[in-house]
Amino acid sequence: MLAAWYERPGPAGEVLQVGEMADPQPGAGELRVRVAVSGINPGDAKKRGDWVGGGLPFPRVVPHSDGAGIVDAVGDGVERGRVGQRVWVYGAQSYRPFGTAAELTVVPADQAVELPGEVGDELGACLGIPGITAHRAVFGDGPVAGRTVLVQGALGAVGSLAAQLARWGGATVIGTVTRSADLDRLGAAVTHGVALDDGQPAEAIRAHAPGGVDRIVEVAFSDNADLDAAVAAPDAVIAAYATRRERPDFPFWPMLFANLTIRLLGSDDFPRAARRQAADDLTAAAREGALAIPIGEPLPLQEIAAAHERVEAGARERVLLSIP
Repeated sequence: MLAAWYERPGPAGEVLQVGEMADPQPGAGELRVRVAVSGINPGDAKKRGDWVGGGLPFPRVVPHSDGAGIVDAVGDGVERGRVGQRVWVYGAQSYRPFGTAAELTVVPADQAVELPGEVGDELGACLGIPGITAHRAVFGDGPVAGRTVLVQGALGAVGSLAAQLARWGGATVIGTVTRSADLDRLGAAVTHGVALDDGQPAEAIRAHAPGGVDRIVEVAFSDNADLDAAVAAPDAVIAAYATRRERPDFPFWPMLFANLTIRLLGSDDFPRAARRQAADDLTAAAREGALAIPIGEPLPLQEIAAAHERVEAGARERVLLSIP
């Protein structure tokens, strides 16, 4: 099969290679997917660059955890009827060496989710890491119907899906952007938009939620901890999936007196039941047309280095690879 891989960490243009590899075979409880589209996330580029300094976990890594395609083989214990099924894939390169940047990928059977006919491969390839993270951030502490959810960074891959899932779940959604000029880019799922550069973002958020917000989906905990504390309702949850500083400061006493919960989200390590529920809900929301994701024109597999560079440059559209 044709695949892309790296065998040492480093810049995309220096370490990513494209060539032929042996076809993988599914083991017990696994199935093989002929990949049509491979989705690239910032985490894929960070792994390639060895951002935590732990070295490569495997001698060769075929990157990317997300994708979409067709099941073409199954291992022992997997229903033969799944062959030919259109699926979206998540976690392909989570604690595993070979992801979706290849013609074929093998995953545990429950990590290949049937893709409804109404949903295209490109959207399916965008659901994995950002969608499951967004779902856990929104629903990890129960339903949100009738509640107010604040999504910090509502234009990001996780943030935009969190806003849409929260609205799908019956919440009122307040979404923030960094600059006022970006307010008109917020989608219909965001009931109220707030720009962090307006000088008084806490007052702006409180104007839409006088009693405070019930859930906060947080993309930059180190930057926004004070703002989160200022707008959180009593017993609110701050679900943080990213931070700019590794050791963030936060206002302990205001958060304590409000009895806030800080939930930290590492998508590779969510409980299996939570991942399966997220996959079911994401598929249902996509089928109902509740999810819209800006997607750029997919690049060919041979241009994987350029695709990684687009992701690292902060592309506003999701970056995908089209697999031949």
